[in-house]
Amino acid sequence: MTSTPSTDPAPGAEPPPGPLRLTRRRALQLGGLGLLGASLGGTAWARPAAPGGPVPAGGDPLAEPPTLSSQDGVLRTRLEVAETTVTVGGRRARLLTYAGTVPGPTLRLRPGDRLQVQLVNRLAVPTNLHTHGLHVSPSGNADNTLTVHLLPGESFDYDIAVPGGHPPGTYWYHPHEHHLVTDQLWGGLFGAIVVEDPEEVPVTRDRVLVVSDTTLDASGHPVAVSTAERFRGREGELVLVDGQLQPVLSAPPGARERWRVVNACASRFLRLRLDGQQLALLAVDGGRLPEPRPVEQVDVLPGGRADLLVTTTAGTSELTGLPFPRMRRGDGPSAAPGVLATLQVAGAPVPALPPVPPIALPADLRAVEPVARRRLVLGMGAPGGRADDGHEGHDDSGGDGAGGDGGGHAIASIDGRSFDPARTDHVVRLGTVEEWTWVNRSGMDHPMHLHVWPVQVVAEDGRPVTAVERQDVVLVRAGGELTVRIPFTDFPGRTLAHCHISDHEDGGMMAVVEAVPG
Repeated sequence: MTSTPSTDPAPGAEPPPGPLRLTRRRALQLGGLGLLGASLGGTAWARPAAPGGPVPAGGDPLAEPPTLSSQDGVLRTRLEVAETTVTVGGRRARLLTYAGTVPGPTLRLRPGDRLQVQLVNRLAVPTNLHTHGLHVSPSGNADNTLTVHLLPGESFDYDIAVPGGHPPGTYWYHPHEHHLVTDQLWGGLFGAIVVEDPEEVPVTRDRVLVVSDTTLDASGHPVAVSTAERFRGREGELVLVDGQLQPVLSAPPGARERWRVVNACASRFLRLRLDGQQLALLAVDGGRLPEPRPVEQVDVLPGGRADLLVTTTAGTSELTGLPFPRMRRGDGPSAAPGVLATLQVAGAPVPALPPVPPIALPADLRAVEPVARRRLVLGMGAPGGRADDGHEGHDDSGGDGAGGDGGGHAIASIDGRSFDPARTDHVVRLGTVEEWTWVNRSGMDHPMHLHVWPVQVVAEDGRPVTAVERQDVVLVRAGGELTVRIPFTDFPGRTLAHCHISDHEDGGMMAVVEAVPG
């Protein structure tokens, strides 16, 4: 099935122009829309910060997002993107929503299903959709973030075929409209995707916990942020779980719950603890571990996911966010968000569950000779500044600078070049394995994300990494190097690799990767 954007004007709106084609001129027009909002201090719907807003309250029972599940091999739904009045911590807020909720509905699929989404844009700016982490086609009506752009009033029919052997796990969806990604995430546009396990993991309850952050002004609108905040990567005053402030979860003693944690924050790195309960890590991103690994705390990068098994003990515990420094000198964001949620365990104990069935490890890519080795250098700074990244015109002050593009975005680069959607930066061949080394010459950590193909980390700062795990977001430390191997197994087309501090992505730390037949 193929489709093109169709005109579906909002009530009272002027008819939009025809379907959007990404010529170079159109790319500049899209950038202009984002830069116009930023030059005014934010997007067309964001407001400058205003003091005196009420302090939201928390403590309500957790209400997870609505769930939509596939039937007979198809999940067909309509997601309308609009500004909506919602309740956050007992106060009214004007956020961006998918289908009227923050987060959007959880989409539950099985390997071999088709995901068919009619996306309808009721915003005043362009948007589109990225199915983060799914190993699916980047072309046509699938996970196409380079040539599908919905202008205000347009709709588009996505038709995404999930391979039969797709890894089970937790994924998510969000916009990927360049220069507008961060403001739309900040505003509330995100939702979870679950690909079911072929053999069910025995749990008492399966929860989806989408963590996000934002800052609201006195009128309940997300605030605009400064260029300096974009340079560092913005972090919000409100850290929410499923759109709620400090919700309360309830469980009986002896339960084993699966918590699917999605970090949908624009920039915030999460370090989570749940003292008083038994935690085991089941999966990182979409990659199941061979067996659950006991942990005391877990790190979840922006864009990343962690599946936790929580075995409950009577009492009250707090899911707490700890400090996660992400600057070269060991300070700066991410600040400790404190208590994110409370778990109350009481009542009659439940019977013990059988062990979690083991799962086969993916192929160890260290045993495969890569056909190519690439070094990709990450840089931050202002044009004409000191060049710490080895490329002219990219300054790095260690994260305190406010280098920008004049429109409120950080200047960010890969290999000394800021993102250009019309340029192909790397051509790879299907059926091959490559080795990429991310070289971070900037003063802050960068979580790097490759669309379509999960990666295996094989070395950090030249030291071998022996764990055989597949991830789609990996941490490249400030001043460090990270080496991954990538199996370009299938799916021809052009797609993206970028920093998932989305302010840096919007600022240009993104490259186009084209996969061609081998």
